[in-house]
Amino acid sequence: MSPTGKTPPALDVNELLDDPRTKIIVCCGSGGVGKTTTAAALGVRAARRGRDVVVLTVDPARRLAQSMGLSELDNSPRRIEVGGDGELHAMMLDMKRTFDEIVEAHADPDRARQILANPFYQSLSSSLSGTQEYMAMEKLGQLHRSGAWDLIIVDTPPSRNALDFLDAPERMGRFLDGRFMKILAAPAKTGGRFGVKVISAGFGMFTGVLNKVLGVQLLRDVQTFVAAFDTMFGGFRERAEKTFKLLQTPGTAFLVVAAPEPDALREASYFVERLAEERMPLAGLVVNRVHEADELLSAARAQAAAETLEERGEHPVTAALLRLHTDRVQLAAREARLREHFSSAHPTVPVVAVPAQAEDVHDLDGLRRIGAALAADTESDSDTGSVDTTSERAAS
Repeated sequence: MSPTGKTPPALDVNELLDDPRTKIIVCCGSGGVGKTTTAAALGVRAARRGRDVVVLTVDPARRLAQSMGLSELDNSPRRIEVGGDGELHAMMLDMKRTFDEIVEAHADPDRARQILANPFYQSLSSSLSGTQEYMAMEKLGQLHRSGAWDLIIVDTPPSRNALDFLDAPERMGRFLDGRFMKILAAPAKTGGRFGVKVISAGFGMFTGVLNKVLGVQLLRDVQTFVAAFDTMFGGFRERAEKTFKLLQTPGTAFLVVAAPEPDALREASYFVERLAEERMPLAGLVVNRVHEADELLSAARAQAAAETLEERGEHPVTAALLRLHTDRVQLAAREARLREHFSSAHPTVPVVAVPAQAEDVHDLDGLRRIGAALAADTESDSDTGSVDTTSERAAS
């Protein structure tokens, strides 16, 4: 219950996954809060409940692929056997390969080869700030246009700022269509050597500085790239705008993922506010790795009992367990206060808490357990047995 005296609404994950109108689920939040595992668990659960699903992750960690029974994931969807009436495919974003695919699809073969071989392009496509976020949006658009799946689940990049995912298309467009790039393209547009002379006459000091800072060869690579890439600028902007509008449709649902920690919930709060500003549909908040404790014995009483036993020199194991219980109750109380603070600021946002697990998720059964916890089921969706999602699963 929040400080306002009202319990925040519960997030109904089963309803979200089963609704045929839900076409895209975007898991977003700051880094290290479990977005990738959440996205994968949602994919497994949706497929077992009859949806044809593809999960797009950006996490290069091989353990996620292994948890799905694969040695690795790449830029092409791979089918994963999970049982149930639906199908699950998974893929890992390769931002450079996705960039290459755009070039190959929207430039004639000769120009595409020229762009792909350009040293500046090779650097741009693999290291420019914001490229990963933009390519995640681009790949989402490609998957949606293919019509091959009835549900797409996106694990957004682990940016330092979770808002980068929404800002990336505009930032990429500004870079590719900016004044600096147009100046660099001017020599090619004005005609070979004569163009270079014109630019040198008008911007002699400017190009001299660029030559010193970038080097003559790099500057030529940039100018060659911009000249070849110029006809594709408009296409970048157009696709980015379409994907952005797609994220605003009722068929898209954003799940903000956080851990019960101040920084993560603060980032989640910013994201909720930004989604509201952009008129993007928010499904709710997932709080991962929540610690729970049996409060039949309060922290104060457990600590007092431990101190008494220690003073008497009796039952050291019991005293240690009482200390552990004290720490757990206090940790659970701190996390509860943080969640209550979020709910007091956003009282209409549905919330689901996923208990901390005893070990990292490393197989499909683990993903099924996370899916069951997300859906607040009392039993796991696993074929191998049930799990009580209300019990404690991890040491502090």
